[in-house]
Amino acid sequence: MRRRTTSRDRTELSLVCAAAALALGFAGWTGTSWYAAAHDDSTRFAEARDDVLAAGEQAALNMNTLDHRDLEHGLDAWEESATGKLLDELRKGRPEFEKQVRTARTVTTAEVLSGAVTELDEREGRAGVLIALRITVDPPKKKPSTKESRLLGELTRTAEGWKLSGLGQAPAGETAPTDKPTD
Repeated sequence: MRRRTTSRDRTELSLVCAAAALALGFAGWTGTSWYAAAHDDSTRFAEARDDVLAAGEQAALNMNTLDHRDLEHGLDAWEESATGKLLDELRKGRPEFEKQVRTARTVTTAEVLSGAVTELDEREGRAGVLIALRITVDPPKKKPSTKESRLLGELTRTAEGWKLSGLGQAPAGETAPTDKPTD
């Protein structure tokens, strides 16, 4: 004997079908959103920008940290952070610089205060960064001195990753005029 379909049964069936359609639509939307995000160029660009910033900050730290007691390690870190003409300059000037640091017997440390990517051309493998550092120089028998420095770095993508190809002081801008009342 067959049971007769009631309006309640039809309502329940309609609700189940509607819930299944919503679940299927939600699954399709999340799958499509995930695929789009995973294959989005802006995501890859953001990852490249983060890689450039991390490499630039680490290279700036390396180039501003040097201990006369472990000079070889520090200068090797300089060279590992550099490429191109900058690397050539570091290698060429290394013997004279070693002599100066050994004579001065200083310990220089750096701390990144902030950093930003100023330029990124992934196709050409070039980038620019602006890094703010706090640099402390500790000479023997004297009080350590601390200064803050802003550096502009140029990076080039190599087989080993992003490396500094240029580094210099960021120009200091003029301060904004203050609006002081005049008498």
